[in-house]
Amino acid sequence: MESNLLENISDEELCGRVAQSDSRAETELVRRYGQLVRACARPLFLAGGDSEDLIQEGMLGLLTAIRGFDPGRDAAFRTYAEICIRSRLLTAIRAAQGGKHSPLNRSISFEPPLFDGSSAHQLSSVESPEDVIIGREELKERLDALKGQLSEFEANILPLYLSGLSCREIAGQVGRSQKSVDNAVQRIRRKVAQQFSSGVSSES
Repeated sequence: MESNLLENISDEELCGRVAQSDSRAETELVRRYGQLVRACARPLFLAGGDSEDLIQEGMLGLLTAIRGFDPGRDAAFRTYAEICIRSRLLTAIRAAQGGKHSPLNRSISFEPPLFDGSSAHQLSSVESPEDVIIGREELKERLDALKGQLSEFEANILPLYLSGLSCREIAGQVGRSQKSVDNAVQRIRRKVAQQFSSGVSSES
């Protein structure tokens, strides 16, 4: 019953409850934003991530946002949460890669921005949005280049996967088995990795 009541409370009010040590409010925010974490992490994972550890890093970024959100700032919680999640992911990648450029670093552009950054400069506790979000034109170019290499089924799967849906959820939407969706995701990952590898070679 309590969880049903929490569903009708705004993100900002839930953060206020978290500040008062309400663990149920924190659990509700994690539930609401779990898909956003996956959506932020998956472009990086697609381009060569070793494991689902990136999603765990993104969850840590989400928890940082939940516990550190200041409702007095001119930004919605969702804006702040996305910046914290992406910042945590990029920090983890840079640490793993020793600060070198790699397909992992560059692949963030496969995920379109979910905010325009108009008030994000006030969120001084995380990296700047300019460091977190790649330009929309580069996003369009890379998506166009990738789509030319995908089958019709893979092209239908990609946006659903990047949105944070599980393979099981995607299978339900497209009317195919979970295994066929998982296999398509693996093929997409290989094609993405090949695209970035060829791109790096051509630039060097």
